[in-house]
Amino acid sequence: MSVFVRPRRVADPVVRLVVIHHAGGSAAAYHPLGRRLPDDWELLLLDLPGRGKRHTEAPLERMAELAEATADAVMPWTAGPPLALFGHSLGALVAAEAARSLEGRGPGPVWVGVSGRPAPSAFEAGSLHPALPDDQLMARLTAMGGIPARIEEVPGFRDRFLRLVRADLRALVSYRPAPGRSRLTAPLTAMSATSDPLAPLAELGAWGRETTGELRQRIFPGGHFHFLDDAFARLGDVLVEEVHHAIGSTAATRPVRPRAAV
Repeated sequence: MSVFVRPRRVADPVVRLVVIHHAGGSAAAYHPLGRRLPDDWELLLLDLPGRGKRHTEAPLERMAELAEATADAVMPWTAGPPLALFGHSLGALVAAEAARSLEGRGPGPVWVGVSGRPAPSAFEAGSLHPALPDDQLMARLTAMGGIPARIEEVPGFRDRFLRLVRADLRALVSYRPAPGRSRLTAPLTAMSATSDPLAPLAELGAWGRETTGELRQRIFPGGHFHFLDDAFARLGDVLVEEVHHAIGSTAATRPVRPRAAV
């Protein structure tokens, strides 16, 4: 069984975009993004172990395991059209580390996008830690948004959600970059929002130490889950712009609308 959700199947895509979700999330949260991409792009939404299409698997609590499992899942898709990786929050680090693994195996992605997460060299646990009591952790997650609707109404769902969040947070807080590891060669775009407490704007530049390629930065209005406010409209436009910038104009299939607010 595939570990990817594919909102639409494209027979001959010009770009393949893999999206990796946030802590406690799943591929389903990013399904609306498919409506914001060109018709000849294929979108692959990855479910990490423990949720969605992989709900029967135990969640992984080490970043190295998450990165290798992701690289294993993505590897068969590296043949063919240009492959781009994007991850938000937890998914940002998973995307960057999986891209590093893919480059070590052969041709890697043409572009990597990281959102809502400081670079490994600048990371701190901040206000979210797996050891927080349930009520405190839930309150902090709720304040940031992105919590599944009606979570309190389904018996056991809140507890299962928090167990999954804690596993994801353990992967984050225990992560330590290996000394002397190779840098990415793919161009990288670091993204954050003006009111995101988990990704201070001043720390975006540290992502430049993760790649020998070009680093670009994009800033959005809003908080950690800013893209939910307009159903991925601004984020979709920026992803298209950044991937086109990375691979050149040959894959362009539609005009890209500039957004002054971004």
